[in-house]
Amino acid sequence: MPAAAAEPLEFISAGVRIRGDRFAAEDEVGVALLLHGGGQTRHSWRSTARVLSTHGWTSVTLDARGHGDSAWAADGDYSMDAFVGDVSTLVDALGVTPVLIGASLGGLASMIAVGEGRVQARAMVLVDVVPRLEQAGVDRIMTFMRSHPDGFASLEEVADAVASYNPHRPRPANLEGLKKNVRRRADGRWHWHWDPEFLNFGDEPSRAQGEERLARAAGRVRVPTLVMRGGESDVVSDAGATELLDLIPGSRQAAVAKAGHMIAGDDNSVFARELLGFLAELPAD
Repeated sequence: MPAAAAEPLEFISAGVRIRGDRFAAEDEVGVALLLHGGGQTRHSWRSTARVLSTHGWTSVTLDARGHGDSAWAADGDYSMDAFVGDVSTLVDALGVTPVLIGASLGGLASMIAVGEGRVQARAMVLVDVVPRLEQAGVDRIMTFMRSHPDGFASLEEVADAVASYNPHRPRPANLEGLKKNVRRRADGRWHWHWDPEFLNFGDEPSRAQGEERLARAAGRVRVPTLVMRGGESDVVSDAGATELLDLIPGSRQAAVAKAGHMIAGDDNSVFARELLGFLAELPAD
């Protein structure tokens, strides 16, 4: 079955324009909604979505509010409830019961959406994310995202920054792909393709309160769940993964040995193989 071409998708959630792509499978067996991590864009899922479409899974990739081609929230609302609300709005608009595949922020939103009954899901895949994340790994992500507030003079500088954060991933020979994650502003410099206000969490609850909410939500999940871990991730520990697996009945774990926190980008072939194996075992919809 050939890989599907991307069809543009757009909807409005709480006054914010959300954009994405839909990769339609010819002989559809289900719909997968792929949610990226903070600071990423829908393009981080492009390879995965195309592979899924060749196996009968119509795949929808979104730019989260404030990211990529989606609008920035005029009121600066980048709370977890705002992201969950966007997922709920899209699922209602699609009129389907999807598999939610969420990495990092997208995985946290998935846990809340399903566990708190905001979204009815067929199954869930949580990509290197658990209720209790390792603070050192989170701090490293936040340091990277807050660096270079004045942008970059060239794509070469962008590539250097990414290589410094992900030293185990080869530096791209062709820098054109970086244009999906940065935009050139009027000052002539390249800036990350997301709203800097996203990093100002405002009235978000404390870390402990957020963890407890996520743990409670996970404990109410009753759909098949796969927890995907990066073998070299500093964000998810053995203890954190074990707790999540204990919270969700029947959940299981798969590890991608040579991947860090951004598993799909680090080793998409292994990631896709594990994902397809899980999806193939789901009961017919």
